[in-house]
Amino acid sequence: MKFFVSVALSSVFLLSACSGFQQGDAFAKRYECESGERVAVNYEAPDSAAVYYQGTRYDMDIAASASGARYVGGGVEWWVKGSGPDSEGLLLKHRAGGSSGDIIESCSAL
Repeated sequence: MKFFVSVALSSVFLLSACSGFQQGDAFAKRYECESGERVAVNYEAPDSAAVYYQGTRYDMDIAASASGARYVGGGVEWWVKGSGPDSEGLLLKHRAGGSSGDIIESCSAL
């Protein structure tokens, strides 16, 4: 029951954050990671993103998160907090059970 309530509340917050997203509002953002690598993200719709990392495109769908926005696809996750120039992103491995795995990259918006 606790899990369901957490997921439901997360969904409400996520939907309210995305409610202003309209057709044509897609945007791209680039991040520089602590390792020196870069991540480029195309936020194509309120519920999807295309993440480019080391020459590979990962098509991701939005997933429940306690805070920020979390996208999952291709065995990895992109978790971003904030929307301005100080926003931060984490690229993580995604576990089969739906949980986050090890951090691949820790990044800051350019």
